Amino acid sequence: MPAMLRSIAFLSAIVAAAAFSPPVGRKSTATALAMTSSSSSSSSENETSLQSRRSALQSLGLLGIAPLLASVAPASAEDVKVGGKIRLGDESIMDQKDHGTSAVPVQENLRYGVSRKLADKISNYNRRFAELGGYFQETPLEEVVRAANGPVTFYDSNSGKPLFQAPINRSVDEFIEESKVHGWPSFRDDEVVWDNVRVLKNSGETVSVDGTHLGHNLPDKRGNRYCINLVSVAGSPA
Repeated sequence: MPAMLRSIAFLSAIVAAAAFSPPVGRKSTATALAMTSSSSSSSSENETSLQSRRSALQSLGLLGIAPLLASVAPASAEDVKVGGKIRLGDESIMDQKDHGTSAVPVQENLRYGVSRKLADKISNYNRRFAELGGYFQETPLEEVVRAANGPVTFYDSNSGKPLFQAPINRSVDEFIEESKVHGWPSFRDDEVVWDNVRVLKNSGETVSVDGTHLGHNLPDKRGNRYCINLVSVAGSPA
């Protein structure tokens, strides 16, 4: 592993250790379908705890790894075909394979300092549950997106295939704000790599073509909105 990547992996592990434990008072989301209602409002206690956690990370200089992480997220908007009409899939995509609904476990060194154990559970042995609302705010994701020179590519935590690029046709502020309002990274049709993503016909469950559970499509007045677990899209390119 090149020295830069070893350094990033080491720093990411520190971020994971500092940020993984949920803030006191943070409630678990029972199902992915509860994402919208559970994330629309946050208690002042949770917000204070979150800010304290982020301030602690900032004081340690750990969030300074964001530009470094962004620099190794190599795909640009020209490298993959992004956007278009929604592509539906059927339940057979999520048939049991060698590792839950996927053929392989999640990658060893996931981006954004997310928990590999949680990523494997959510992505491969789960159809309903989600990471905690606001989990992505305890990672360097926002700093990575803001530091990037263009859209950031999000890769399947199992296969390393590109799944989403954001922001596209909106500002960084709009992408971050919408994600914060709902509690999970939220993508629109223009930001989906449809060659690798499907939405199941009867449930709205959003999955990779290889069987990774990603989240759910929870449409609003603006159209389709894909509410996605960061742990499921924290891979590195294959």
